[in-house]
Amino acid sequence: MNLVMLLSGPNLDLLGEREPSVYGTDTLADHVARAAAAATRHGLTLEHLQSNHEGELVEAVHAARGRAAALVINAGALSHTSWSLHDAVATFAGPAVELHISNPAGREPFRHTSVLAPVTSGVIAGFGGLGYELAIEAVAQLLEGAP
Repeated sequence: MNLVMLLSGPNLDLLGEREPSVYGTDTLADHVARAAAAATRHGLTLEHLQSNHEGELVEAVHAARGRAAALVINAGALSHTSWSLHDAVATFAGPAVELHISNPAGREPFRHTSVLAPVTSGVIAGFGGLGYELAIEAVAQLLEGAP
């Protein structure tokens, strides 16, 4: 199993035009392409789903169970509020990496707590588009058995 499921949450379909001072000018397609290239370098296949609907993301995590080796999740604001996504990720057996383009700790107080962090292998935040590559690197290392 060499599939990595990349999940993108609400409003990430607006990257490139939404708050470029915070999120940059790259589009979601640019970020996905960067992640796919990193996955290919590691012999992994990337599948991506973006949804503005919490339930669809929960169902995608359920569908990834037994099919994907790892998850990378940029859940956007759902990272701070979605206990249903938390519960779904907790059922996933492989590595899961939470990803943020910006640094939530340096932003509004409601963004300082992630409900996903307790059920993920780690969090990559604040590196802009580079974070997508770093997240794939992290899951590749974890899949190879690195601590």
